[in-house]
Amino acid sequence: MIPRVVAASVLLCLLACAGRPSRPVAVAALPHLNTDAMIADIRRLASDEFEGRAPGSNGEVLTVQYLTEEMRAAGLQPGNPDGTWIQKVPLVGITGSPEGPLVVKKGGAAHPFRVGDQVVAFSKHVADRVRLDESDLVFAGYGVQAPEYQWDDFKGLDLKGKTLLVLVGDPPVAAPTDATALDPGVFSGKAMTYYGRWTYKFEKAAELGASGVLVIHETGPAGYPFSVVQGQSGHERFDLLTPDKNLGRANVEGWISMEGAASLLALAGQDYQALKALAATRQFRPVPLGLRASIAIKQTIRTIDSKNVIGKLTGSDPSGSGEFVLYSAHWDHLGIGTPVNGDAIYNGALDNASGVAMVLEIARAARKLRTPPKRTMLFVFVTAEEQGLLGSQYYAEFPLYPLEKTLAVINVDVVNKWGRTTDLTLVGLGASELDDYARGAAAEQGRVLRPDAEPEKGFYYRSDHFNFAKKGVPALDPGPGISFVDKPAEFGMARRTEYDSHEYHKPSDQVTPEWDLSGAAEDGALLLAVGYRVAEADHFPEWRPGNEFKATRDKMLGR
Repeated sequence: MIPRVVAASVLLCLLACAGRPSRPVAVAALPHLNTDAMIADIRRLASDEFEGRAPGSNGEVLTVQYLTEEMRAAGLQPGNPDGTWIQKVPLVGITGSPEGPLVVKKGGAAHPFRVGDQVVAFSKHVADRVRLDESDLVFAGYGVQAPEYQWDDFKGLDLKGKTLLVLVGDPPVAAPTDATALDPGVFSGKAMTYYGRWTYKFEKAAELGASGVLVIHETGPAGYPFSVVQGQSGHERFDLLTPDKNLGRANVEGWISMEGAASLLALAGQDYQALKALAATRQFRPVPLGLRASIAIKQTIRTIDSKNVIGKLTGSDPSGSGEFVLYSAHWDHLGIGTPVNGDAIYNGALDNASGVAMVLEIARAARKLRTPPKRTMLFVFVTAEEQGLLGSQYYAEFPLYPLEKTLAVINVDVVNKWGRTTDLTLVGLGASELDDYARGAAAEQGRVLRPDAEPEKGFYYRSDHFNFAKKGVPALDPGPGISFVDKPAEFGMARRTEYDSHEYHKPSDQVTPEWDLSGAAEDGALLLAVGYRVAEADHFPEWRPGNEFKATRDKMLGR
Protein backbone atom coordinates (compact mmCIF):
# COMPACT_ATOMS: atom_id res chain seq x y z
CA MET A 1 0.00 0.00 0.00
CA ILE A 2 1.34 3.47 -0.96
CA PRO A 3 1.44 5.93 1.97
CA ARG A 4 -1.07 8.75 1.62
CA VAL A 5 1.60 11.47 1.40
CA VAL A 6 3.39 9.62 -1.38
CA ALA A 7 0.13 8.92 -3.19
CA ALA A 8 -0.82 12.60 -3.01
CA SER A 9 2.57 13.60 -4.43
CA VAL A 10 2.21 11.13 -7.28
CA LEU A 11 -1.29 12.42 -8.03
CA LEU A 12 -0.09 16.03 -8.06
CA CYS A 13 2.72 15.14 -10.43
CA LEU A 14 0.38 13.23 -12.73
CA LEU A 15 -2.02 16.16 -12.80
CA ALA A 16 0.75 18.67 -13.42
CA CYS A 17 2.37 16.56 -16.12
CA ALA A 18 -0.85 15.53 -17.82
CA GLY A 19 -0.79 16.49 -21.44
CA ARG A 20 2.89 17.45 -21.29
CA PRO A 21 4.34 16.88 -24.76
CA SER A 22 6.95 14.15 -25.10
CA ARG A 23 8.88 16.24 -27.63
CA PRO A 24 9.82 19.94 -27.42
CA VAL A 25 7.14 22.32 -28.55
CA ALA A 26 8.14 23.81 -31.90
CA VAL A 27 9.36 27.40 -31.81
CA ALA A 28 6.61 28.36 -34.24
CA ALA A 29 3.98 26.92 -31.87
CA LEU A 30 5.10 29.03 -28.90
CA PRO A 31 3.32 32.31 -28.10
CA HIS A 32 4.57 35.07 -30.36
CA LEU A 33 6.46 38.09 -29.07
CA ASN A 34 4.63 41.35 -29.66
CA THR A 35 6.91 43.95 -31.24
CA ASP A 36 4.39 46.72 -30.53
CA ALA A 37 4.57 45.90 -26.81
CA MET A 38 8.36 45.81 -26.96
CA ILE A 39 8.70 49.19 -28.63
CA ALA A 40 6.18 50.68 -26.21
CA ASP A 41 8.26 49.41 -23.27
CA ILE A 42 11.44 50.82 -24.80
CA ARG A 43 9.89 54.22 -25.51
CA ARG A 44 8.61 54.46 -21.96
CA LEU A 45 11.81 53.36 -20.23
CA ALA A 46 13.98 55.52 -22.51
CA SER A 47 11.81 58.60 -22.24
CA ASP A 48 13.22 61.80 -20.77
CA GLU A 49 10.83 61.37 -17.84
CA PHE A 50 12.97 58.41 -16.67
CA GLU A 51 16.08 60.63 -16.73
CA GLY A 52 18.41 57.94 -18.03
CA ARG A 53 17.55 55.41 -15.29
CA ALA A 54 20.56 56.00 -13.04
CA PRO A 55 20.65 54.06 -9.76
CA GLY A 56 19.58 56.16 -6.82
CA SER A 57 17.66 58.65 -8.94
CA ASN A 58 14.00 59.36 -9.54
CA GLY A 59 14.54 57.41 -12.75
CA GLU A 60 15.15 54.30 -10.65
CA VAL A 61 11.91 54.87 -8.73
CA LEU A 62 9.95 55.14 -11.97
CA THR A 63 11.71 52.14 -13.52
CA VAL A 64 11.09 49.85 -10.55
CA GLN A 65 7.45 50.92 -10.47
CA TYR A 66 7.06 50.30 -14.21
CA LEU A 67 8.66 46.85 -14.12
CA THR A 68 6.60 45.82 -11.11
CA GLU A 69 3.35 46.95 -12.73
CA GLU A 70 4.12 45.23 -16.03
CA MET A 71 5.02 41.91 -14.42
CA ARG A 72 1.96 42.02 -12.20
CA ALA A 73 -0.20 42.76 -15.26
CA ALA A 74 1.41 39.80 -17.05
CA GLY A 75 0.29 37.47 -14.27
CA LEU A 76 3.70 36.81 -12.75
CA GLN A 77 4.29 36.41 -9.04
CA PRO A 78 6.61 38.53 -6.90
CA GLY A 79 10.07 36.99 -7.28
CA ASN A 80 11.53 37.56 -3.84
CA PRO A 81 10.63 34.75 -1.40
CA ASP A 82 9.69 37.48 1.08
CA GLY A 83 6.67 38.26 -1.12
CA THR A 84 8.03 41.43 -2.73
CA TRP A 85 9.19 42.20 -6.24
CA ILE A 86 12.59 43.56 -5.20
CA GLN A 87 15.97 42.61 -3.83
CA LYS A 88 17.71 45.52 -2.15
CA VAL A 89 21.26 46.12 -3.37
CA PRO A 90 23.34 48.26 -0.97
CA LEU A 91 25.48 50.67 -2.99
CA VAL A 92 27.85 53.48 -2.18
CA GLY A 93 27.87 56.40 -4.58
CA ILE A 94 31.12 58.33 -4.95
CA THR A 95 31.39 61.62 -6.80
CA GLY A 96 35.00 62.60 -7.28
CA SER A 97 36.28 66.10 -8.01
CA PRO A 98 40.00 66.17 -8.87
CA GLU A 99 41.62 69.19 -7.24
CA GLY A 100 43.99 69.68 -10.15
CA PRO A 101 45.72 67.81 -12.96
CA LEU A 102 47.72 64.62 -12.68
CA VAL A 103 51.20 66.04 -12.07
CA VAL A 104 54.13 63.93 -13.24
CA LYS A 105 57.54 64.98 -11.96
CA LYS A 106 60.90 64.25 -13.53
CA GLY A 107 63.58 65.52 -11.26
CA GLY A 108 62.44 68.98 -10.23
CA ALA A 109 60.28 69.62 -13.31
CA ALA A 110 56.50 69.15 -13.09
CA HIS A 111 54.44 68.12 -16.11
CA PRO A 112 50.62 68.38 -15.82
CA PHE A 113 48.24 65.97 -17.58
CA ARG A 114 44.74 67.38 -17.92
CA VAL A 115 41.99 65.52 -16.04
CA GLY A 116 38.98 64.83 -18.24
CA ASP A 117 41.04 65.38 -21.37
CA GLN A 118 44.13 63.19 -21.17
CA VAL A 119 43.35 61.42 -17.90
CA VAL A 120 40.20 60.12 -16.20
CA ALA A 121 40.97 59.44 -12.53
CA PHE A 122 38.70 58.22 -9.74
CA SER A 123 38.69 56.15 -6.57
CA LYS A 124 36.55 53.45 -5.04
CA HIS A 125 37.69 54.32 -1.52
CA VAL A 126 34.83 55.39 0.70
CA ALA A 127 36.67 58.47 1.91
CA ASP A 128 36.27 62.24 1.69
CA ARG A 129 39.65 62.67 -0.02
CA VAL A 130 42.14 60.41 -1.76
CA ARG A 131 45.52 61.15 -3.23
CA LEU A 132 48.69 60.00 -4.87
CA ASP A 133 51.69 61.80 -3.42
CA GLU A 134 54.74 61.55 -5.68
CA SER A 135 54.09 57.85 -6.28
CA ASP A 136 56.77 56.15 -8.42
CA LEU A 137 55.48 55.29 -11.89
CA VAL A 138 56.10 51.82 -13.33
CA PHE A 139 55.17 50.58 -16.79
CA ALA A 140 53.85 47.06 -16.15
CA GLY A 141 53.04 45.86 -19.66
CA TYR A 142 49.57 44.34 -19.81
CA GLY A 143 49.37 44.02 -16.02
CA VAL A 144 48.83 40.25 -16.21
CA GLN A 145 49.79 37.28 -14.08
CA ALA A 146 48.61 34.09 -15.81
CA PRO A 147 50.43 30.96 -14.58
CA GLU A 148 48.59 28.74 -17.06
CA TYR A 149 50.27 30.69 -19.87
CA GLN A 150 53.61 31.05 -18.03
CA TRP A 151 53.04 34.79 -18.04
CA ASP A 152 54.07 37.31 -15.38
CA ASP A 153 54.30 41.00 -16.19
CA PHE A 154 55.54 41.85 -12.67
CA LYS A 155 58.50 39.44 -12.21
CA GLY A 156 58.49 39.84 -8.43
CA LEU A 157 59.03 43.61 -8.41
CA ASP A 158 57.78 45.23 -5.19
CA LEU A 159 54.93 47.48 -6.34
CA LYS A 160 53.63 48.62 -2.97
CA GLY A 161 52.89 52.32 -3.04
CA LYS A 162 53.69 52.63 -6.74
CA THR A 163 51.45 53.67 -9.64
CA LEU A 164 51.15 51.23 -12.52
CA LEU A 165 50.76 52.16 -16.15
CA VAL A 166 49.26 49.17 -18.02
CA LEU A 167 48.00 48.40 -21.50
CA VAL A 168 44.38 47.50 -22.18
CA GLY A 169 43.53 44.04 -23.52
CA ASP A 170 45.43 40.74 -23.53
CA PRO A 171 49.07 40.38 -24.57
CA PRO A 172 48.90 39.74 -28.35
CA VAL A 173 51.21 36.74 -28.69
CA ALA A 174 52.19 35.85 -32.24
CA ALA A 175 51.53 32.34 -33.49
CA PRO A 176 54.75 30.27 -33.66
CA THR A 177 54.29 29.49 -37.36
CA ASP A 178 52.74 32.78 -38.51
CA ALA A 179 53.92 36.10 -37.11
CA THR A 180 50.89 37.84 -38.64
CA ALA A 181 48.41 35.77 -36.60
CA LEU A 182 47.79 35.39 -32.86
CA ASP A 183 48.55 32.15 -31.03
CA PRO A 184 45.13 30.59 -30.19
CA GLY A 185 46.73 28.66 -27.34
CA VAL A 186 47.80 31.79 -25.45
CA PHE A 187 45.11 34.15 -24.11
CA SER A 188 42.68 32.55 -26.60
CA GLY A 189 44.32 34.20 -29.59
CA LYS A 190 42.11 36.94 -30.98
CA ALA A 191 39.39 36.47 -28.37
CA MET A 192 39.79 38.48 -25.17
CA THR A 193 40.11 36.64 -21.88
CA TYR A 194 39.31 38.12 -18.49
CA TYR A 195 42.96 39.09 -18.18
CA GLY A 196 42.30 41.70 -20.85
CA ARG A 197 39.51 43.46 -18.99
CA TRP A 198 40.26 46.69 -17.20
CA THR A 199 38.45 45.35 -14.14
CA TYR A 200 41.05 42.57 -13.85
CA LYS A 201 43.88 45.09 -14.09
CA PHE A 202 42.43 47.18 -11.26
CA GLU A 203 41.95 44.03 -9.16
CA LYS A 204 45.52 42.86 -9.78
CA ALA A 205 46.98 46.30 -8.93
CA ALA A 206 45.12 46.21 -5.61
CA GLU A 207 46.35 42.67 -4.90
CA LEU A 208 49.95 43.83 -5.40
CA GLY A 209 49.53 46.81 -3.09
CA ALA A 210 49.82 49.50 -5.75
CA SER A 211 48.68 53.01 -4.82
CA GLY A 212 47.53 53.83 -8.32
CA VAL A 213 46.80 52.25 -11.69
CA LEU A 214 46.14 53.87 -15.06
CA VAL A 215 45.00 51.80 -18.03
CA ILE A 216 46.19 53.08 -21.40
CA HIS A 217 43.14 53.43 -23.64
CA GLU A 218 43.12 52.23 -27.23
CA THR A 219 39.81 52.13 -29.04
CA GLY A 220 40.30 48.76 -30.75
CA PRO A 221 41.05 46.51 -27.76
CA ALA A 222 38.89 48.58 -25.40
CA GLY A 223 35.89 48.23 -27.70
CA TYR A 224 34.81 51.88 -27.46
CA PRO A 225 36.34 55.32 -28.01
CA PHE A 226 38.03 57.36 -25.27
CA SER A 227 35.02 59.69 -25.31
CA VAL A 228 33.04 56.94 -23.53
CA VAL A 229 35.54 57.02 -20.66
CA GLN A 230 35.61 60.81 -20.67
CA GLY A 231 31.83 60.91 -20.45
CA GLN A 232 31.98 59.50 -16.91
CA SER A 233 34.64 61.89 -15.66
CA GLY A 234 33.53 63.68 -12.52
CA HIS A 235 30.18 61.87 -12.34
CA GLU A 236 28.91 59.70 -9.53
CA ARG A 237 30.21 56.14 -9.59
CA PHE A 238 28.70 53.29 -7.61
CA ASP A 239 30.14 50.22 -5.98
CA LEU A 240 28.82 47.56 -3.64
CA LEU A 241 29.04 48.63 -0.02
CA THR A 242 31.81 46.52 1.53
CA PRO A 243 32.92 46.15 5.18
CA ASP A 244 36.43 47.56 4.48
CA LYS A 245 35.05 50.59 2.59
CA ASN A 246 37.10 49.49 -0.44
CA LEU A 247 40.33 50.54 1.26
CA GLY A 248 41.94 47.37 -0.08
CA ARG A 249 41.81 48.82 -3.59
CA ALA A 250 44.36 51.19 -5.10
CA ASN A 251 43.95 54.79 -3.95
CA VAL A 252 43.43 56.03 -7.50
CA GLU A 253 42.26 54.09 -10.54
CA GLY A 254 41.67 55.40 -14.01
CA TRP A 255 42.49 55.71 -17.66
CA ILE A 256 44.97 57.68 -19.73
CA SER A 257 44.59 58.32 -23.45
CA MET A 258 47.07 56.65 -25.77
CA GLU A 259 48.42 60.06 -26.75
CA GLY A 260 48.75 61.04 -23.10
CA ALA A 261 50.56 57.80 -22.30
CA ALA A 262 52.96 58.30 -25.20
CA SER A 263 53.79 61.78 -23.91
CA LEU A 264 54.25 60.50 -20.36
CA LEU A 265 56.56 57.70 -21.47
CA ALA A 266 58.55 60.13 -23.61
CA LEU A 267 59.33 62.08 -20.42
CA ALA A 268 61.06 58.92 -19.21
CA GLY A 269 62.96 58.52 -22.47
CA GLN A 270 60.78 55.59 -23.52
CA ASP A 271 58.98 54.94 -26.80
CA TYR A 272 55.36 53.83 -26.45
CA GLN A 273 55.30 51.51 -29.46
CA ALA A 274 58.61 49.89 -28.54
CA LEU A 275 57.43 49.19 -24.97
CA LYS A 276 54.13 47.87 -26.28
CA ALA A 277 55.94 45.43 -28.57
CA LEU A 278 58.18 44.27 -25.72
CA ALA A 279 55.12 43.80 -23.46
CA ALA A 280 53.77 41.18 -25.90
CA THR A 281 56.59 38.79 -24.94
CA ARG A 282 57.20 36.58 -21.92
CA GLN A 283 60.60 38.21 -21.51
CA PHE A 284 59.03 41.56 -20.58
CA ARG A 285 60.03 42.94 -17.20
CA PRO A 286 58.34 45.92 -15.52
CA VAL A 287 60.01 49.23 -16.33
CA PRO A 288 60.48 51.79 -13.52
CA LEU A 289 60.13 55.12 -15.29
CA GLY A 290 61.97 57.45 -12.93
CA LEU A 291 58.82 59.58 -12.75
CA ARG A 292 56.58 60.44 -9.80
CA ALA A 293 52.79 60.97 -10.02
CA SER A 294 50.59 63.12 -7.80
CA ILE A 295 46.90 63.88 -7.79
CA ALA A 296 44.27 64.64 -5.15
CA ILE A 297 40.57 63.91 -5.48
CA LYS A 298 37.89 65.34 -3.21
CA GLN A 299 34.89 63.02 -2.89
CA THR A 300 31.24 63.24 -1.96
CA ILE A 301 29.84 60.02 -0.51
CA ARG A 302 26.29 58.71 -0.25
CA THR A 303 24.84 55.27 0.39
CA ILE A 304 21.65 53.97 -1.16
CA ASP A 305 19.63 50.80 -1.44
CA SER A 306 19.21 50.27 -5.16
CA LYS A 307 16.96 47.48 -6.40
CA ASN A 308 17.00 44.35 -8.48
CA VAL A 309 13.43 43.68 -9.67
CA ILE A 310 12.32 40.05 -9.87
CA GLY A 311 9.25 38.27 -11.19
CA LYS A 312 8.51 34.56 -11.06
CA LEU A 313 6.55 31.98 -13.02
CA THR A 314 6.37 29.03 -10.63
CA GLY A 315 7.02 25.63 -12.14
CA SER A 316 3.99 23.42 -12.63
CA ASP A 317 5.70 20.20 -11.54
CA PRO A 318 6.15 19.85 -7.75
CA SER A 319 9.37 17.95 -8.35
CA GLY A 320 10.77 20.70 -10.55
CA SER A 321 9.41 23.95 -9.14
CA GLY A 322 12.41 24.21 -6.80
CA GLU A 323 14.74 24.40 -9.81
CA PHE A 324 15.16 27.54 -11.88
CA VAL A 325 15.80 29.01 -15.29
CA LEU A 326 16.75 32.66 -14.97
CA TYR A 327 16.37 35.42 -17.56
CA SER A 328 18.19 38.66 -16.86
CA ALA A 329 18.57 42.18 -18.23
CA HIS A 330 19.94 45.32 -16.64
CA TRP A 331 17.46 48.17 -16.28
CA ASP A 332 19.94 50.95 -15.50
CA HIS A 333 21.74 53.40 -17.74
CA LEU A 334 23.89 56.50 -17.17
CA GLY A 335 21.33 59.05 -16.02
CA ILE A 336 22.00 62.74 -16.59
CA GLY A 337 25.53 63.59 -17.68
CA THR A 338 27.68 65.84 -19.80
CA PRO A 339 25.52 67.50 -22.49
CA VAL A 340 26.14 66.49 -26.09
CA ASN A 341 24.59 68.87 -28.62
CA GLY A 342 22.54 70.31 -25.78
CA ASP A 343 21.14 66.95 -24.59
CA ALA A 344 22.21 65.79 -21.11
CA ILE A 345 19.89 62.78 -20.69
CA TYR A 346 21.53 59.46 -21.52
CA ASN A 347 18.32 57.62 -22.35
CA GLY A 348 19.83 54.19 -23.06
CA ALA A 349 17.17 53.01 -25.49
CA LEU A 350 19.18 50.17 -26.99
CA ASP A 351 21.42 49.82 -23.93
CA ASN A 352 19.44 48.45 -22.25
CA ALA A 353 15.78 49.43 -22.37
CA SER A 354 15.66 47.09 -25.36
CA GLY A 355 16.91 44.09 -23.37
CA VAL A 356 14.46 44.84 -20.58
CA ALA A 357 11.63 45.01 -23.11
CA MET A 358 12.59 41.65 -24.62
CA VAL A 359 12.74 39.90 -21.24
CA LEU A 360 9.40 41.46 -20.27
CA GLU A 361 7.87 40.19 -23.49
CA ILE A 362 9.41 36.73 -23.01
CA ALA A 363 7.82 36.72 -19.54
CA ARG A 364 4.42 37.65 -20.99
CA ALA A 365 4.74 34.91 -23.61
CA ALA A 366 5.85 32.34 -21.02
CA ARG A 367 2.75 33.13 -18.99
CA LYS A 368 0.64 32.18 -22.06
CA LEU A 369 2.30 28.81 -22.68
CA ARG A 370 -0.29 26.10 -23.29
CA THR A 371 1.75 23.70 -21.13
CA PRO A 372 3.43 25.65 -18.32
CA PRO A 373 7.09 24.85 -17.67
CA LYS A 374 7.70 22.23 -15.03
CA ARG A 375 10.58 24.24 -13.54
CA THR A 376 10.33 27.81 -12.27
CA MET A 377 11.26 30.70 -14.53
CA LEU A 378 12.75 33.81 -12.95
CA PHE A 379 12.84 37.21 -14.63
CA VAL A 380 15.52 39.33 -12.98
CA PHE A 381 16.06 42.97 -13.90
CA VAL A 382 19.32 44.02 -12.29
CA THR A 383 20.66 47.38 -11.27
CA ALA A 384 24.04 49.09 -11.74
CA GLU A 385 25.34 47.08 -14.68
CA GLU A 386 26.87 50.24 -16.06
CA GLN A 387 28.75 50.69 -12.79
CA GLY A 388 30.52 47.33 -13.06
CA LEU A 389 27.83 44.60 -13.15
CA LEU A 390 26.97 45.34 -9.53
CA GLY A 391 23.33 44.22 -9.36
CA SER A 392 24.07 40.82 -10.87
CA GLN A 393 27.17 40.50 -8.69
CA TYR A 394 25.02 41.08 -5.62
CA TYR A 395 22.43 38.51 -6.72
CA ALA A 396 25.17 35.98 -7.49
CA GLU A 397 26.72 36.50 -4.06
CA PHE A 398 23.38 36.61 -2.21
CA PRO A 399 21.04 34.59 -4.44
CA LEU A 400 17.34 34.53 -3.68
CA TYR A 401 17.25 30.96 -4.96
CA PRO A 402 20.11 28.42 -4.78
CA LEU A 403 22.59 28.69 -7.63
CA GLU A 404 23.13 24.92 -7.48
CA LYS A 405 19.43 24.62 -8.39
CA THR A 406 19.70 27.24 -11.16
CA LEU A 407 20.03 25.40 -14.46
CA ALA A 408 20.82 28.34 -16.72
CA VAL A 409 20.99 32.11 -17.06
CA ILE A 410 19.90 33.75 -20.29
CA ASN A 411 20.98 37.38 -20.38
CA VAL A 412 19.75 40.02 -22.82
CA ASP A 413 21.87 43.15 -23.20
CA VAL A 414 21.02 45.07 -26.42
CA VAL A 415 18.70 43.64 -29.05
CA ASN A 416 18.62 43.81 -32.83
CA LYS A 417 16.96 47.04 -33.97
CA TRP A 418 17.76 46.73 -37.69
CA GLY A 419 15.50 43.92 -38.98
CA ARG A 420 15.55 40.17 -39.57
CA THR A 421 18.76 38.14 -39.75
CA THR A 422 19.67 34.66 -40.88
CA ASP A 423 21.90 34.25 -37.84
CA LEU A 424 22.11 34.83 -34.11
CA THR A 425 25.33 35.79 -32.36
CA LEU A 426 26.28 33.82 -29.25
CA VAL A 427 29.09 35.47 -27.36
CA GLY A 428 31.15 32.63 -25.93
CA LEU A 429 29.82 30.09 -28.43
CA GLY A 430 31.16 26.67 -27.47
CA ALA A 431 31.06 27.28 -23.71
CA SER A 432 28.17 25.04 -22.69
CA GLU A 433 25.35 22.73 -23.76
CA LEU A 434 23.07 25.77 -23.87
CA ASP A 435 24.51 26.22 -27.36
CA ASP A 436 22.78 23.00 -28.40
CA TYR A 437 19.40 24.30 -27.27
CA ALA A 438 19.99 27.55 -29.13
CA ARG A 439 21.24 25.78 -32.25
CA GLY A 440 18.18 23.53 -32.40
CA ALA A 441 15.77 26.45 -32.01
CA ALA A 442 17.66 28.49 -34.60
CA ALA A 443 17.50 25.62 -37.09
CA GLU A 444 13.71 25.55 -36.76
CA GLN A 445 13.72 29.20 -37.81
CA GLY A 446 16.02 28.47 -40.75
CA ARG A 447 18.84 30.31 -39.02
CA VAL A 448 22.33 29.54 -37.75
CA LEU A 449 24.44 30.48 -34.74
CA ARG A 450 27.44 32.71 -35.19
CA PRO A 451 30.31 33.33 -32.75
CA ASP A 452 30.99 36.86 -31.65
CA ALA A 453 32.21 38.87 -34.63
CA GLU A 454 34.47 40.93 -32.35
CA PRO A 455 35.92 38.45 -29.80
CA GLU A 456 38.85 40.77 -29.13
CA LYS A 457 36.49 43.15 -27.29
CA GLY A 458 35.77 40.61 -24.54
CA PHE A 459 32.01 40.96 -24.51
CA TYR A 460 31.59 37.73 -22.53
CA TYR A 461 33.10 39.49 -19.52
CA ARG A 462 31.15 42.72 -19.97
CA SER A 463 27.58 41.80 -19.16
CA ASP A 464 25.58 40.43 -16.25
CA HIS A 465 25.64 36.75 -17.18
CA PHE A 466 29.38 36.77 -16.35
CA ASN A 467 28.73 37.02 -12.59
CA PHE A 468 26.62 33.86 -12.77
CA ALA A 469 29.17 32.07 -14.95
CA LYS A 470 31.91 32.87 -12.40
CA LYS A 471 29.76 31.07 -9.83
CA GLY A 472 29.45 28.07 -12.14
CA VAL A 473 25.96 28.54 -13.62
CA PRO A 474 25.85 27.90 -17.39
CA ALA A 475 25.12 31.27 -18.94
CA LEU A 476 24.00 32.27 -22.42
CA ASP A 477 24.95 35.66 -23.85
CA PRO A 478 23.05 36.21 -27.11
CA GLY A 479 23.51 39.21 -29.35
CA PRO A 480 22.18 40.50 -32.66
CA GLY A 481 23.18 38.63 -35.77
CA ILE A 482 25.10 40.37 -38.54
CA SER A 483 23.74 38.65 -41.67
CA PHE A 484 20.60 40.64 -42.48
CA VAL A 485 17.82 39.48 -44.76
CA ASP A 486 17.78 41.42 -48.05
CA LYS A 487 20.70 43.61 -46.96
CA PRO A 488 24.28 43.80 -48.24
CA ALA A 489 26.80 41.53 -46.52
CA GLU A 490 28.52 44.45 -44.82
CA PHE A 491 25.28 45.95 -43.45
CA GLY A 492 25.35 44.27 -40.03
CA MET A 493 28.91 45.13 -39.06
CA ALA A 494 28.49 48.63 -40.43
CA ARG A 495 25.47 49.19 -38.17
CA ARG A 496 27.37 47.86 -35.14
CA THR A 497 30.32 50.12 -35.83
CA GLU A 498 28.03 53.09 -36.38
CA TYR A 499 26.25 52.46 -33.09
CA ASP A 500 29.51 52.03 -31.14
CA SER A 501 30.89 55.25 -32.59
CA HIS A 502 27.87 57.52 -32.42
CA GLU A 503 25.30 56.19 -29.95
CA TYR A 504 26.90 53.87 -27.37
CA HIS A 505 26.77 55.61 -23.97
CA LYS A 506 25.67 58.85 -25.55
CA PRO A 507 22.41 60.85 -25.32
CA SER A 508 21.73 59.87 -28.95
CA ASP A 509 20.88 56.29 -27.90
CA GLN A 510 17.17 56.87 -28.44
CA VAL A 511 14.30 55.27 -30.38
CA THR A 512 14.09 56.57 -33.95
CA PRO A 513 11.61 55.84 -36.76
CA GLU A 514 14.13 53.50 -38.42
CA TRP A 515 13.94 50.93 -35.61
CA ASP A 516 12.75 47.52 -36.89
CA LEU A 517 12.20 44.90 -34.17
CA SER A 518 11.13 42.07 -36.47
CA GLY A 519 14.51 40.41 -36.00
CA ALA A 520 14.45 41.04 -32.25
CA ALA A 521 11.10 39.24 -32.05
CA GLU A 522 12.61 36.19 -33.76
CA ASP A 523 15.59 36.30 -31.39
CA GLY A 524 13.22 36.54 -28.43
CA ALA A 525 11.18 33.57 -29.66
CA LEU A 526 14.39 31.55 -29.87
CA LEU A 527 15.38 32.53 -26.32
CA LEU A 528 11.91 31.66 -25.04
CA ALA A 529 12.29 28.24 -26.64
CA VAL A 530 15.72 27.75 -25.07
CA GLY A 531 14.51 28.64 -21.58
CA TYR A 532 11.35 26.59 -21.91
CA ARG A 533 13.20 23.52 -23.16
CA VAL A 534 15.80 23.78 -20.40
CA ALA A 535 12.93 24.08 -17.91
CA GLU A 536 11.42 20.89 -19.35
CA ALA A 537 14.61 18.87 -19.80
CA ASP A 538 15.46 15.76 -17.81
CA HIS A 539 18.99 16.96 -17.01
CA PHE A 540 20.92 20.11 -16.14
CA PRO A 541 22.91 21.69 -18.99
CA GLU A 542 26.67 21.32 -18.59
CA TRP A 543 29.73 23.41 -19.33
CA ARG A 544 31.88 21.93 -22.08
CA PRO A 545 34.99 20.02 -20.96
CA GLY A 546 37.88 22.42 -20.55
CA ASN A 547 35.69 25.45 -19.95
CA GLU A 548 37.07 27.81 -17.30
CA PHE A 549 33.85 27.65 -15.24
CA LYS A 550 33.27 23.88 -15.31
CA ALA A 551 35.30 23.11 -12.18
CA THR A 552 33.28 25.63 -10.18
CA ARG A 553 30.01 24.04 -11.29
CA ASP A 554 31.28 20.53 -10.59
CA LYS A 555 32.35 21.55 -7.09
CA MET A 556 29.00 23.27 -6.50
CA LEU A 557 27.15 20.09 -7.46
CA GLY A 558 29.47 17.88 -5.40
CA ARG A 559 31.08 16.07 -8.32
